[in-house]
Amino acid sequence: MSKKIDKVKTNWPVMVLLIMGLSTIAFPLYMAIVIAFKQPSEMTNSISGILSLPSEWSLSNFAQAMEVTDFWRSLGNSVLITVVTVVLSIVLHSMMGYAIGRNRGHSKFYKFVYLFIVSGMFVPFAILMMPLAKQTAELGLANWAGVIILYVVFYMPMNVLLYSGYLVNIPIALEEAARVDGANTWRTYWKVIFPIMKPMHATVAIITALAVWNDVMTPLVIMSGTGQNTLPLAQLNFQTQFGTNYNLAFASYLLALIPILIFYIICQKQIINGVVNGAVK
Repeated sequence: MSKKIDKVKTNWPVMVLLIMGLSTIAFPLYMAIVIAFKQPSEMTNSISGILSLPSEWSLSNFAQAMEVTDFWRSLGNSVLITVVTVVLSIVLHSMMGYAIGRNRGHSKFYKFVYLFIVSGMFVPFAILMMPLAKQTAELGLANWAGVIILYVVFYMPMNVLLYSGYLVNIPIALEEAARVDGANTWRTYWKVIFPIMKPMHATVAIITALAVWNDVMTPLVIMSGTGQNTLPLAQLNFQTQFGTNYNLAFASYLLALIPILIFYIICQKQIINGVVNGAVK
């Protein structure tokens, strides 16, 4: 007997929303790529002139953008700041999340510490900007080291929230078994808990890396005048100097996109699992 196969009904409202969401991502990316490969002479005031494909695909804009923004030096500064911040965030914030997550249920002190740290997410950077600029200058931290310290503090609330929430999914019996075998708290954390939190490490790494990589304000306020530019900061100076040359600007944006895109592709398998399991229950 042939079985009746019910036709799957298309949910048109959802389809429309998905297409609109895809357009908001695909269209700007298309514009960035097209304009980056065009020559300034091909840029006209008409919409068709902006949207049309370049007559000749040339890498000259990318070469010039790299020269103007001192690309390799700026890239090195961005990579250094991002990598060190991500490593410190994973190590420090995971330990804080572990201590808070395992104790806030039966300790008012840890519950207060948790609420105090998480409340930092609601403090705008504009309020802290000028005091931080003055303090870092007085302490001799108006450089990449000061920026890294500030990043570790700025992203602490979100990361501690994620880590402490993820610990709900890790049975405490694993720690009890390790203690029975003679492991202390320090060894239990590094040998048992830390490896289990790998999906959350990937989630924290990509969230922190994206925020640090694209940030302009913190390096601008702290490292202004030191000659140490990150990629976003170099692009800001570049855009100010060549504000009408969108071809070079978009070429530099695409160059800055490549490293963080590669990093995201590497970590994407762990991200969804980390976000889902890190939800506070």
